[in-house]
Amino acid sequence: MSFQVSGKVAVVTGGSSGIGLETVRLLLEQGAYVAWCGRDAARLQDSWQAMAVIFEPDRLHIRCCDVLDADAVNAFIDEVAQRFGGVDMLINNAGQGKVASFADTSDQDWMTEVQLKYFSVLNPVRAALPYLRQSPIASIANVNSLLAYKPEPHMIATSAARAGLLNLSKGLSKEFVDMGIRVNSILIGMVESGQWQRRYQERSDPDQSWDDWLAGIARKRGIPMGRLGKPIEAARALVFLASPLSSYTTGSVIDVSGGFSQEI
Repeated sequence: MSFQVSGKVAVVTGGSSGIGLETVRLLLEQGAYVAWCGRDAARLQDSWQAMAVIFEPDRLHIRCCDVLDADAVNAFIDEVAQRFGGVDMLINNAGQGKVASFADTSDQDWMTEVQLKYFSVLNPVRAALPYLRQSPIASIANVNSLLAYKPEPHMIATSAARAGLLNLSKGLSKEFVDMGIRVNSILIGMVESGQWQRRYQERSDPDQSWDDWLAGIARKRGIPMGRLGKPIEAARALVFLASPLSSYTTGSVIDVSGGFSQEI
């Protein structure tokens, strides 16, 4: 099925690995022009080379960029618009979590989490807004976490910041609707990542397969579908929300957690 994004321009932050890179790949498969950024220059270059082997290099654009650096983000978005003629879709994926309880979370940790969760979205939105306003299919899709609904005591600062980001996304959807810009989010649960792969290498049973090991984690955490999510599954939800297929959807969320959410 076509996502109807062929010939359109997408920007993906945090696009050099995981969910971000799968989103880049899916958009390219659908015929879009795609620009993505990341902080790790070597990993970013590796991602470009991996995509350039499969897709036309003239549809790819990368820049090493910290999304918390507003000037760098502005330069990145301007480059994209100049090269590809505009921006139609902005997908905000950059971010990570802080594992700490309340007692172990310093004032600086709280500030860092709020800054990362908010400004990793605010800086790209501000930079892309003039271009999005000129697009007939303009959209913003934010990657968020189920922590926004379901706080975890061992990630107290991240959970609170994630809830704030969900509120912010809803607020932006209301403010931007008259500009013709849709804003939506996905809420991810536990997703396969490099972190889980590293833990797998340290497993106690060397004969246990990757799938069986992940299934054990899913059972322990109570994930109804009995496994962790795959990055491509989150990417499909993101691209759907960013694409014209969801043209009557704004201010909404898609839960991509394998049934882990208990909210109605």
